[in-house]
Amino acid sequence: MTSVAETSRASRPGVHRLLTGRHHAWRAPLLLWLGSRVVSTTLLATVYLLATANGWPFASYRRDPSFFTFSGSWDASFYRTIAEHGYPATLPLDGAGHVAPNAWAFLPVFPAVVRALMTVTGGSFWVVGVLVATAAGAGACVLLYRLVLAVGDERRARWATALFAFGPTGFLLQVAYAESLLLVLLFGALLALVRRRYWLVAPLGVVAAFTKPGVLALAVALAVHLVVRWVEAHRSGRAAAAFPWRERLVIVASGLVVAAAGLAWPFVASAVTGRPEAYLETELSWWVGFVGRQHFAPLTPWFTMAMTWLGPLGVVLVLAVVVGAVWFFRRRDVRALGVDVLAFTASYVLYLFAVFLPQQSLPRLLMPTAPLLGSDVFVRTRRRAVTWLVVGVCLQPVAIVLLWFLGYP
Repeated sequence: MTSVAETSRASRPGVHRLLTGRHHAWRAPLLLWLGSRVVSTTLLATVYLLATANGWPFASYRRDPSFFTFSGSWDASFYRTIAEHGYPATLPLDGAGHVAPNAWAFLPVFPAVVRALMTVTGGSFWVVGVLVATAAGAGACVLLYRLVLAVGDERRARWATALFAFGPTGFLLQVAYAESLLLVLLFGALLALVRRRYWLVAPLGVVAAFTKPGVLALAVALAVHLVVRWVEAHRSGRAAAAFPWRERLVIVASGLVVAAAGLAWPFVASAVTGRPEAYLETELSWWVGFVGRQHFAPLTPWFTMAMTWLGPLGVVLVLAVVVGAVWFFRRRDVRALGVDVLAFTASYVLYLFAVFLPQQSLPRLLMPTAPLLGSDVFVRTRRRAVTWLVVGVCLQPVAIVLLWFLGYP
């Protein structure tokens, strides 16, 4: 069977050789990224032209309507405000004296990069923001491919990258959001951890911590990696040789630095605004339209949302989701991706459950779990992988219409 498969692979023409040639570790994911950008750009442009021709209302910058401003809808307006004016020293308040939605909910790396390139090129935020996000999306595809390749094989890496780039939220890899920049940093840090290049994890993790929230999951992955290597080294009977103290100290230092960076932004917001809970109150201001004014308590947002909209049935649904997540992460094929990928993705999902109010942004926020696309759940057979790919491509225009027009993604 192996010889037949090898003969079949060898007989395939041009495109396959491009995907599996000498430089496949970058060529294959870039080709997948390029194909996905053709699809996403076509879908976005089609919806934009239809909306413009029919006068559909959509949340873009209306003073200068163009495809680039359309690609900078919703949260991109906050990134534009930060890039052009910085953060407010005083928090805006509503009529009741509560903190209103404002720029402090968004971290500074993406708007800072865009601002720097705007200064150099003279371009607008909308054009530069889209170009930065699109380039970062290419980097995310390359690093995801290499990450899955490092913990799996070439077939899994290709399919995981394809499912990621062509998936329902694939269009977000080219809009003026911070997602693709965060994914470059996270996938790069995870790849460095898998390859035991610990000195790279901390700087990538620190920059990621000021790009979007959720990087504490990387600190957890470092801690789990440390414990696993420590136990394995001592079981081997030659701990000092198998796991040198220098590496242990680098892992500990990297974990502490990443954790500190992941917790730093609320303190920055408080220091600048003079309001002790500036960041938390800003985040909670987005909850009002869904569940009213709430006090935050970890591990309760999903239950709060469920009770508000579905009552007791909602609590049962949340518990079913929790059971499903535990079942998923306990699957042998998921655990086969390695302790580093498993620790990061499971910790990140737990972070979303602990602090995030589930609503239409959830698919976007799940994008850092993309390494899981290399598991058998998605790519065990060619038929299964192709099915997931077709589903993803078909759902992408649905996601564009629902999220880009009816509610922010």
